[in-house]
Amino acid sequence: MTPEHEAPKDPRPTALSRRSLLAMGALPVVAGVAGGAVAGGAPAAAQSGVTVEPQTGQQIIQGFGGMNHTVWINDLTAAQRDTAFGNGTGQLGFSLLRIPVHEDRANWSGEVATARRAIEHGAKVFASPWNPPASMTESFSGGKRLRYDQYGAYARHLNDFTAFMRDNGVDLHAISVQNEPDYAHDWTAWTPAEIVRFLREHAGSLNTRVIAPESFQYRKNMSDPILNDPQALANVDIIGAHLYGTQNSELPYPLFQQKGGGKELWMTEVYHPNSSDSADLWPQALDVGEAMHRALVYGRFQTYVWWYIRRSYGPMREDGRISKRGANMAHYSKWVRPGYQRITATANPQANVYISAFKSGSKIVIVAVNKNSSAVYHPYTVKGAGSASISTWLTDANRTLEHYNTFTMSNGSFGAQLPARSIRTFVIG
Repeated sequence: MTPEHEAPKDPRPTALSRRSLLAMGALPVVAGVAGGAVAGGAPAAAQSGVTVEPQTGQQIIQGFGGMNHTVWINDLTAAQRDTAFGNGTGQLGFSLLRIPVHEDRANWSGEVATARRAIEHGAKVFASPWNPPASMTESFSGGKRLRYDQYGAYARHLNDFTAFMRDNGVDLHAISVQNEPDYAHDWTAWTPAEIVRFLREHAGSLNTRVIAPESFQYRKNMSDPILNDPQALANVDIIGAHLYGTQNSELPYPLFQQKGGGKELWMTEVYHPNSSDSADLWPQALDVGEAMHRALVYGRFQTYVWWYIRRSYGPMREDGRISKRGANMAHYSKWVRPGYQRITATANPQANVYISAFKSGSKIVIVAVNKNSSAVYHPYTVKGAGSASISTWLTDANRTLEHYNTFTMSNGSFGAQLPARSIRTFVIG
């Protein structure tokens, strides 16, 4: 990802302009929200039912979060760190923080304070490099690349960063080989073959989990060679991808399902649908809820990580308050915690309604997005369930992460109305 053009330290307006166009054309986001339960007044006309299958498990969720980059924008304040990574009222409940591996070691210390606080809140911290130290690179016809005789030195550079962060109270969960090697107009480019070579020959020496390839558009020509090379695959832990301009048809990854056993699949950066609009525009912010639904359900990603945590178009406004886009993220991040498992549910019971479900033990969480201009009603069936209390939270034009109501599920069944243009989370049990 590039920094934005409006920030004084953000040097790449041309790249961002192109990125913004790509993001605007990215996976069409559809949001669906569950409105009040049957008890909450006269329901809208009943639509097809929603079936939730707790015994049919899918991927394990590793978390939700965003990026902090203290060279390109100001660091989060102490209060903003708590808003991002705390999970109380008015907090986002993020469980992942992404930070950069600066090529200049003098900048490493700038990432410590926020990373340390994130870990104190229970979050995982992972890191991505944009460039190796300049002494390790060379120019070529395609831009800048890591010199082939410096691969070992680069691995030591990544290990030095891991050790520095550990010595300063931050135990990195993982480190990436390169941010967006296939969109490297202003940073270091890698071919798929070069990434495979580094993974084969040097990634085994890295002292934390390894992420690759972090393609800017989930281009499979960047990750297929890793999955098809047993030695390279053995030295990677997480297949990482960004979703700028990725079409819905490109979200499924059959080769990963076939060969990625034991590995994780992370979406490590995106903003959606653009970086030009305010994050509080409604109902446009519902695009985020739909995009997350699609990434989790159709892409089977285990994480969803935004670009800058605090930005006019991001989950946290510049004044430190949660935005409407952030509220959409929080409908997942606050209640779908790391270790929860996505379970099968009716994903699209009618046009413009998107439903996903998750479980941890006997607790079940359903997130519903309704992008329709009118309320919709659905009967829900949770297979194998009995009676339980259901608490719900709602975001719409006038409410943000508000507790909506509490009611009772009987014999695994309940009905719920999704208000017009809203996102609603149900917590069962």
